[in-house]
Amino acid sequence: MKVTLCEHAGFCYGVQRAVDTAFRAAEEPGEVWCLGKLIHNDDCMRRLAEKGVKVAASAEEIPEGARVIIRAHGEPESTYEILRQKKCEIIDATCRFVEKIHKIAKNQSFAGCIIVIIGDGEHPEVRGILGHCAQGYAIGSEEELSAFFDRVPADSPLCVVYQTTSERKKAEIFASKLKNHYTNLEEFDTICNATYLRQSSAALLAAKCDGMIVIGGKDSANTGRLYDVCRDICPNTAVVENAAGLDKTRFAGAKHIGITAGASTPAWIIKEVHSIMSEEIKNTETVESFAELLENSIITIHTGEKVVGTVTHVGATEIQLDLGTKHAGYISADDFSDNASQKLDEVVKVGDQIECIVVKVSDVEGTVTLSKKRLDAVKGWEIVEQAAESHETVEGFVTEENKGGIVVSVNGVRVFVPASMTGIPKGQPLTDLLKKNVKLKITEMNRGRRRIIGSIRDVNSEARKAAAAALWAEIEIGKVYEGTVKSLTAYGAFIDIGGVDGMCHITELGWGRYKNPADVVSVGDKLTVRVINLDTEKKKISLSCKNPDENPWTLFTEKYAVGSVAEVTVNKLMPFGAFAEIIPGVDGLIHISQIADRRINRPGEVLSEGQKVDAKIINIDEENHKVSLSIRALLEGADEADEADEADAE
Repeated sequence: MKVTLCEHAGFCYGVQRAVDTAFRAAEEPGEVWCLGKLIHNDDCMRRLAEKGVKVAASAEEIPEGARVIIRAHGEPESTYEILRQKKCEIIDATCRFVEKIHKIAKNQSFAGCIIVIIGDGEHPEVRGILGHCAQGYAIGSEEELSAFFDRVPADSPLCVVYQTTSERKKAEIFASKLKNHYTNLEEFDTICNATYLRQSSAALLAAKCDGMIVIGGKDSANTGRLYDVCRDICPNTAVVENAAGLDKTRFAGAKHIGITAGASTPAWIIKEVHSIMSEEIKNTETVESFAELLENSIITIHTGEKVVGTVTHVGATEIQLDLGTKHAGYISADDFSDNASQKLDEVVKVGDQIECIVVKVSDVEGTVTLSKKRLDAVKGWEIVEQAAESHETVEGFVTEENKGGIVVSVNGVRVFVPASMTGIPKGQPLTDLLKKNVKLKITEMNRGRRRIIGSIRDVNSEARKAAAAALWAEIEIGKVYEGTVKSLTAYGAFIDIGGVDGMCHITELGWGRYKNPADVVSVGDKLTVRVINLDTEKKKISLSCKNPDENPWTLFTEKYAVGSVAEVTVNKLMPFGAFAEIIPGVDGLIHISQIADRRINRPGEVLSEGQKVDAKIINIDEENHKVSLSIRALLEGADEADEADEADAE
């Protein structure tokens, strides 16, 4: 007989963390409560009880101010609220994979989605997830799926997640049926990799054996699924909670026995079962000792090692890779690049190969934490050093702003750019550069102190010089450019037309009359300008924002002629008369002698600024664009008309 321990068996990372947390809490003074059974293992729960850890079925049973352990399955948001109201100290041991589902459920609920959890609705983990949804459903059977179709319209927005311990094949069948029925559906693969590895390695072992032992608690869903997986392949499969439950006679005559264990089974129970089965083996030379079996499952990659993985799944927050070993590799979005706004599925696809560095290896969980960003930083130093020596321009992403300037990530390397070297005018905020790609030159580098200084201004200066040279080579009067207002003065605005600043006098900012350039334009405005004069020797350019098609004098002459009457607005009083606006951009002069049909000493006796009056156009000077107006002409005309009416009456 040969006995083989499954490659992936026993505590997963989440359960191990919860158990360790509970035993540590028990060592500290004060009462400790666990909300529900910490794990589905009576032996482990008895040991915790001996340490003084008490179990409560609900938050309402917990006394005021107690220390409370939240198990790996997690809890609904309402449970946390009850404990906070009771002023309890919450020791949260929720599995990080379950926490991830809680976040997805919250975010997608906020976005208006209905949350669908593929799993057992009575399982504590699923109940906890439902407690983080605005509207959620659990689907674990064909009946529940059919009822969901009847209840939820086909055009509803859905978000599908999985219970972490779901059997992948069965879960994917349900997900496929949902996708066929609902077009507005987003799916998140939240099956724990440790569960998948445990089930797949158990299936592989069961295929080689004529007897299988599954160790785990009778209430453990994880253990139940392991049993189903093994029994479908090897009918001679038994479930035991511990060594006391072994029926050694059941496997009499078996040539190869496999042992696996659920996620809630401690290592000491696995070892005990293995030892008892080993005593039954006749040919001890063929038996692998428990130590040897554990040795065979030791990781084949190490922290700090450079590896290449093939992308097998791209999620919203992480990438999963096949490293060619028994462990699954993960790169989080934070460890992929410095660009937090970058969407992983836009830059990575399944099948891509990614070179990265091993950050952490979890043999118990069967996972490897990887970082592409750290490897990029190693390579980045070489690129940055070369750029510093050759004075080449490099490109980076602005990650943060601090008191003295900004930090730019260049191939994963932090480069500091002082405020004076950003190209942003003094006094203006640097926040406009955040989360943007910029080009810069490396001006100082000290690898020993890991200090690198760069300058965006130098790159901008070079680019501006090149643009200026090109512009002066082709500029001429009458050419039109797109410009940006750089600064304002009392007499006009300086406008950048592509490496060169031109002056637009206040009289050329528009067809109207303005007292201040700020009344018309602001720094940063984009304008279409025309060159009206230039001095190539002194490098001076005069610009105009006036559009010839909008010339108010042309509009005036098309509408009015000598003898026309117009409603005008008095805008300025002078000793010799009043200026009045006929249309925007065209004023006429009402001489003091033309204001009234009697002698007046000053225009203010009859008119006031802002007053609207009717006036007759008595002269138009086309050459000098001047217009003469008369109010008196209309008054005299009215008197003549009155005299004519009186004569007719007689």
